[in-house]
Amino acid sequence: MAFTHPIAAVVLAAPFYRRELPARVWLWGALLTALPDLDFIGYRLGVPYAHLWGHRGLTHSLVFAVAVAALSALGMRRDWRFGRLWLFFFLCTASHGLLDGMTDGGLGVAYFSPFDDGRYFLPFRPIPVAPLNPARIFSEWGWSVLKAELLWLWVPALTATVAILAARWPAVRSGSGR
Repeated sequence: MAFTHPIAAVVLAAPFYRRELPARVWLWGALLTALPDLDFIGYRLGVPYAHLWGHRGLTHSLVFAVAVAALSALGMRRDWRFGRLWLFFFLCTASHGLLDGMTDGGLGVAYFSPFDDGRYFLPFRPIPVAPLNPARIFSEWGWSVLKAELLWLWVPALTATVAILAARWPAVRSGSGR
């Protein structure tokens, strides 16, 4: 899902969009959708997959999303109201675990870490797990993942974005953004 996580920021930006907001807010939101996968560093250093710091562990939790959103909103609060920035950044960061929970592989996502070390999947799991090895992204396996992501994530995401922006078009065009 390396290419798919940022699509969540596009959808999430639609209801929050304001013409006066600088591009850095939207770009930061897109980066936050991928941030939880920095846990791959632990994987490379030998941290066990099921460990708190393992893949899809603490960095994929709601607690992590809350903290990252708060720090991000504090850093950009001059651009917009803190609460709205926090909500946008929280949704961007938390979307990563939500999308990972829709895959069919791995140990699940530690949504409630560090309070619960359980790993969970969503009941609806139509997406094959993406290869961790970058060389395999362009393999038959990687292609099957991309096709599933296009069908189950990209098409609905872009449809939702167009619908939201169309519904908000008069406000967006006038600059009120309400």
